[in-house]
Amino acid sequence: MKKAEGSQQRITVLSVGPAGEDHLALSAILADSRWPLCPGSEWTLETATSLPAALSVLNQKSIPLVLCESDLGTATWREFWEEASNLPDPPFLIVTSRLADEYLWAEALNLGAYDVLSKPFDPAEVVRALSQAWLHRTSRHTRKRNHSAVGRPAPASNRPVAV
Repeated sequence: MKKAEGSQQRITVLSVGPAGEDHLALSAILADSRWPLCPGSEWTLETATSLPAALSVLNQKSIPLVLCESDLGTATWREFWEEASNLPDPPFLIVTSRLADEYLWAEALNLGAYDVLSKPFDPAEVVRALSQAWLHRTSRHTRKRNHSAVGRPAPASNRPVAV
């Protein structure tokens, strides 16, 4: 998380997937949407078309939120997550798919993804998912900082766990 001049908060999202039209759609959504849950935020998009490119970006800079296509051609979101979840400060992952069914949703949540979005992207759903992921991540980081400073356990997350 970086603060821009004034009170603007710059939040970077990484979009991972081979489809250029998905990156264009997400770029437009981030630029054109209102962010009522995250007032004063400015959202920017980084893109990667493959697993190696995405991991390279994440190894160069800390990006808090990732939207990853379920099928990356030569890899899957599961392979991406296996690598990305081992980073010192792993991003919150939102899996995207044209076939976002209950099976994918349950599998993604059980393996540690934050959410699943169906494509084509609904701007309101993208804003909702990213806003909630950002708020959850910042809340978790605040609890970790408070835990380190005070020396007591952080409260458990209120996020429901898929069964």
